Amino acid sequence: MDDTRRSHQRLAQLNRRDLIRLGAGLGAAVATSTSATHAQSKAVFKASDVQPPGYPTVAATENLGKKLAAATNGRLSLQMFPSMQLGGEKETIEQTQIGAIQMLRVSAGSIGPIVDDINVVNMPFLFKNMAHAERMMDGPLGQDLLDKITAHPNAGLVALCWMNSGARSLYNTKRAIKTIADVKGLKFRVIGNPIFVDMMNALGGNGVAMGYDQVFSALQTGVIDGAENNPPSYVFSNHYTAAKHFSLTEHLIVPEVLVFSKRTWSTLTADDQTLIKKLAREAQMEERVLWNEYEKQAMEKAKAAGCEIVEIADKAPFQNAVKPVWDKYGPKYQDMIARIQSA
Repeated sequence: MDDTRRSHQRLAQLNRRDLIRLGAGLGAAVATSTSATHAQSKAVFKASDVQPPGYPTVAATENLGKKLAAATNGRLSLQMFPSMQLGGEKETIEQTQIGAIQMLRVSAGSIGPIVDDINVVNMPFLFKNMAHAERMMDGPLGQDLLDKITAHPNAGLVALCWMNSGARSLYNTKRAIKTIADVKGLKFRVIGNPIFVDMMNALGGNGVAMGYDQVFSALQTGVIDGAENNPPSYVFSNHYTAAKHFSLTEHLIVPEVLVFSKRTWSTLTADDQTLIKKLAREAQMEERVLWNEYEKQAMEKAKAAGCEIVEIADKAPFQNAVKPVWDKYGPKYQDMIARIQSA
């Protein structure tokens, strides 16, 4: 049985490596052919997402691709690779930077270590609620932050738009978290960003930086006790089958970013760039509608499966606990924080 499992694991690894190599080849072909003939060439852009088919970010990106194909009479189109087919967020960011992937939906939490200014939206309890976060995304500051990603000399990315990702809460395999004391000593996976590690440690847990593609098996095997994420990720990545306690701390509202490979972007005509930006803005609003419905479905599915959903009546102790994180990181983002809080 172990030999069979190892064989399947080796096959999966090989398949992923083959896809990545194929992606690099296709990415190079896209860049070369587009550079040579610009508007006359046909190009199939590879799009990646760690989430499964039907997930709001996946569906919105696929819709963008359909509109792009229709607007260019099939000259430009997207091929979607969901479900971590090309790797986790760190791996796919790297592939987008080199042009092996053209379009990528990624968390702002994963962009922060590359473009420090983006870390402002990764501060715990920054936004009052989702409506507040949406005002930031839709307004001038949202565009300013996207422009900072695009302008960053080492990012290699063009930031197209924001997408909703809901509020992140704690879930674990051990016990219901009703007060901050219940967090103490539990190992929680966080996105590989120092702010999130420090945040989890400040809450009394142990922050473990880990790729999203590793979380499910780590929950099953006890490598971690829990994780923190939004309800759709909790449910539709099957984390809820291993971690039955979901506590609505809503400590983070971390938006998603849809980015394009700068290497490929530079080969496109100005008209094509304008078109893609326009369609991305439409995708930002479409994804929001899809997100709200998907979040409801996720909560209903978790409750039906017998998961314990804990409402946190008093979040003040959690907010007070992360003051050291604000003291450490807040001062350098104070101007942007003031703009966000006044939105």
